[in-house]
Amino acid sequence: MTDPTRSDGAPAVRGPSAERIQLEVDGTQVELADEGITLLEALRDRLGVRSPKDGCSPQGQCGCCTVLVDGAPRVACVTPLRRVRGRAVTTVDGLAPEVRSTWAEAFTATGASQCGFCTPGIICRLEGARTKGAGADDRVAVDRALAAHLCRCTGWQPIRDAWDVAVPALSEVQVDPAPALRTGGAASGRDLDAAARRAALEGGAPQQVGPEVALGQGGFADDTAPDDALVAVPDGAGGWAVAETLARARAAAGKVQGRRTTVETGPPLELPTGDWDATLRTRWVEPAYLEPDAAWCRPGADPVGPLRNGGAFGGKRTSPVAAAARELADRHGRPVRVLLAREDVVRLGPKRPPVAGGARADGTGVLRVAATPGVAAAVSVAAPGLRVEEVALPGPPTSTDPRAAGWAEAHLLLAGATGRQGPVADPGGGRAEVTLDDDGAVHVRVEAGDPLDEVVLRSYCIGAVHQGLSWVRSEGLAVTPDGVVEDLTIRSFGILRAADMPPVTVEVVPTDAPAVRATDAVFVAAATAAWLAAGAPPDLPTGG
Repeated sequence: MTDPTRSDGAPAVRGPSAERIQLEVDGTQVELADEGITLLEALRDRLGVRSPKDGCSPQGQCGCCTVLVDGAPRVACVTPLRRVRGRAVTTVDGLAPEVRSTWAEAFTATGASQCGFCTPGIICRLEGARTKGAGADDRVAVDRALAAHLCRCTGWQPIRDAWDVAVPALSEVQVDPAPALRTGGAASGRDLDAAARRAALEGGAPQQVGPEVALGQGGFADDTAPDDALVAVPDGAGGWAVAETLARARAAAGKVQGRRTTVETGPPLELPTGDWDATLRTRWVEPAYLEPDAAWCRPGADPVGPLRNGGAFGGKRTSPVAAAARELADRHGRPVRVLLAREDVVRLGPKRPPVAGGARADGTGVLRVAATPGVAAAVSVAAPGLRVEEVALPGPPTSTDPRAAGWAEAHLLLAGATGRQGPVADPGGGRAEVTLDDDGAVHVRVEAGDPLDEVVLRSYCIGAVHQGLSWVRSEGLAVTPDGVVEDLTIRSFGILRAADMPPVTVEVVPTDAPAVRATDAVFVAAATAAWLAAGAPPDLPTGG
């Protein structure tokens, strides 16, 4: 084993030697050296147990790494290995086979798993709640359990639906000692290839659909890297710290835990002067996909990139990790994993460009926007009468890749000026209409050509509603006037919690037309409906 090095050739930091720690993992006794690592690092990087995911380590805020310790849910990324000495750790892989497959099939049957990154941890926590006595109709217990998690894809409701399916079924399950995953039951009778085609169409990247995805077996890059791969992380100076393990690479880079600022920042752009029927200002917004960018590559080969099972809502299309993995693998003559931590994603990943605009009821107006390649064309999709003024603005990179960036803001502004919503046309060909009841319930009517699979289409629609409501009501990223990102923790992005998500009904309009994308239109329609219902206040988020 070679000495860990930085990408500039300087020696990296070795972890301290320490005593041996014994524990039980998924029914097997193991022994590991305590090098000051966390339980998550022990599971993923020492034992090769890849179902617990690293979504925010070491923040302990996303829930993706949740496991059961002596039957109780525990966030593994902030649990020191020494704290579980002599205890029984159960990942989703170690649940009784019939229990595991029941949860996996319930998640598949209800569309409760899209990319599948967050769901192994969610299943562990829900199983912990069930075994403590929470019943099928105990919605309070479910929302309490989900409060420890983030799911950016599904909008929470399909996960509640999975609970409603799984808990009654599990009351009748006879635990089978055979380790095989059963793949019949709730997932049977569906064309999962067609379901995957719908998922890829809406997500903009290849995606699997099936029980194995809910269990974290979606083929993410960091899960499939060779055991002997070096690990590279950003060194904070534009290069990469490279070492034998993730812990050592992070030590070499001097990684520090992210923070949430107490400083309030508002929209960074001033409104244009004019006699407007509506005005709108937005803040920096983080796409907030759960899987941080990851890639790996062998020397002389093509890299395995960051879009392995889902499109990250456009946020990873220009990710640097695949190119870095190729270059570092060739330089070191060994496979290399390149990983971004949550803080790296927030600092380096593209954001929705902030806007400040005014519009008249005739569709004319001015939209000031952080200078972004392609943004004027994106605005013209929804509002050809708006004049776009691009403004050089200090801050993180911006892009039109995040979901409906540019045209969503333009659509909101025109809807506010006219006081009308109406159906929204998706550039991908679909159409959507969203209405809100007085009690907040959301109704979606979507035209997407051939649905291919209504379970998946419904799940994506509900997820798009969640993102639209969340963007308008609560999301925002604190960035100082000189462009420094202050909010580096995943809980500081303002993502709408499960308990705050209203019920959503989805009507799929039948058609014989070819399948087309529609859920960007659902996102825009939901955001517009929420903004108009709040009285079209000039600044987002509305806070309500």
